[in-house]
Amino acid sequence: MKELISNNTTKLMDWVEHRFPIQAIIRASASEYYAPKNFNFWYFFGSLALLVLVIQIVSGIFLTMSYKPSAEDAFASVEYIMRDVRFGWLIRYIHSTGASAFFVVVYLHMFRGLLYGSYRAPRELLWIVGMLIYFVLMAEGFMGYLLPWGQMSYWGAQVIVNLVGVVPFIGDLLALVVRGDFVISDITLNRFFALHVIALPLALVALVVVHLIALHEVGSNNPDGIEINDNLDADGKPLDGIPFHPYYTVKDIVGVAVFLIFFAVVIFYLPEMGGYFIEANNFIPADPLKTPEHIAPVWYFTPFYAILRAIPNPLLGVIAMGASIMLFFFLPWLDRSPVRSIRYKGPLTKIALTAFVIAFLGLGYLGLMPPTELYTQLARFFSLVYFGFFLLMPIYTSIDSTKPLPDRLT
Repeated sequence: MKELISNNTTKLMDWVEHRFPIQAIIRASASEYYAPKNFNFWYFFGSLALLVLVIQIVSGIFLTMSYKPSAEDAFASVEYIMRDVRFGWLIRYIHSTGASAFFVVVYLHMFRGLLYGSYRAPRELLWIVGMLIYFVLMAEGFMGYLLPWGQMSYWGAQVIVNLVGVVPFIGDLLALVVRGDFVISDITLNRFFALHVIALPLALVALVVVHLIALHEVGSNNPDGIEINDNLDADGKPLDGIPFHPYYTVKDIVGVAVFLIFFAVVIFYLPEMGGYFIEANNFIPADPLKTPEHIAPVWYFTPFYAILRAIPNPLLGVIAMGASIMLFFFLPWLDRSPVRSIRYKGPLTKIALTAFVIAFLGLGYLGLMPPTELYTQLARFFSLVYFGFFLLMPIYTSIDSTKPLPDRLT
């Protein structure tokens, strides 16, 4: 009986394989895909980003089953999910925590790219697609920010949407198109809901697929920043590479387990994270007649919000905020160093990267704070450091000293 079942299973798999080569695809992307053997801690975050994307999609599907995208019912439906839907509170906290976790792992993933030069040739397109993922992720987070229809959702969206109104000549028209009305209203909520649950997730999944295809085409970078395909054995396999499966699939499972432990701790013990993940004002229904004392976006937008507030002119502030994101796209051409990895770059590059990280974290903190005179001056200073990292990169990377690259991975 067992032999009969086994034979029938084999025949079924062969039948499927002749029509859709799923096993060949798995082999090409896992067991026959060679990755550098010296991956370290920083290489967990790509797979974790994919995991969080799945978590967000699945939890979002369950939330939409009980959520009502209307100005009259949105806040009440969220309360219904939290209080009356079976395990609704858990699903909502998984989704809200997952939003912040997504940006945590993406920021760390991007930082690894800065550390080891993962944006350098031949991975320029891989980096650009990754930045498009980040851009769409920001739009996805912003659209979802309005949906609970609490005080901070409403007024935070009011501030951000009004930014497009400062564009010369067409600003008012653009703001009207984004809102769908002359003020943020029911139609705005419906519009953002449609984008948040359909359009942007589709774009995000498509870009992730393109990102993975591009990754498998050019291969993964590594902490040494040298190509493993430069040293091949007699069979044409990299001497410094190992199959992604089972070696790195097992390694990633360990990273996933550790991540899920921290994720569960936040969900069950710190779901609001002291107001950083879910603000206190978002537990109050949106009131167009009552402005909160201090309006600030969610923490993952605050570095760019601080840059916006640091510039008195509204138009220049919007331009600076947009430029602070767009500059990442040009990193492959700004970096003129003969080596990729920070391991072999000189002190100028290391100092610049350290200053950039401090400035980014400082701007993130200042974006949460009220715009006092001291905080504004600090934001201007950190903004100069932030932009200096990019705009001066062609200079300090070209004159910086470097160490000789090894012939093989260390």
